[in-house]
Amino acid sequence: MAALGSPVRTLRGLLRELRYLSAATGRPYRDTAAYRYLTKAFRAHRVTSEKLCRAQQELHFQAATYLCLLRSVRQHVALHQEFHGKGERSVEELAGLVGLQLPRQPGGKGWEP
Repeated sequence: MAALGSPVRTLRGLLRELRYLSAATGRPYRDTAAYRYLTKAFRAHRVTSEKLCRAQQELHFQAATYLCLLRSVRQHVALHQEFHGKGERSVEELAGLVGLQLPRQPGGKGWEP
């Protein structure tokens, strides 16, 4: 199994993703059921002694997996919005996408037939 890192770091990452989601809705992330569930679960599965705690490791693995899912979905949406086709584009806009400029007539006039 790959190293998961600190459970606190995973919790902070999950809370960061909740903040991103709450920014879209305009509702504070601390008022959500997901925030209450996460904090309750992480507090309940804290390691309090020197013994091996399988439940805490399972929770950490599931939390890290869910964090990966939330980050991936957010990044997918951002990439989709940036590169999604917007229908037909003008010639000037397409030239600008590849870093080119269309030639212009001296004097500011366009090409005349």
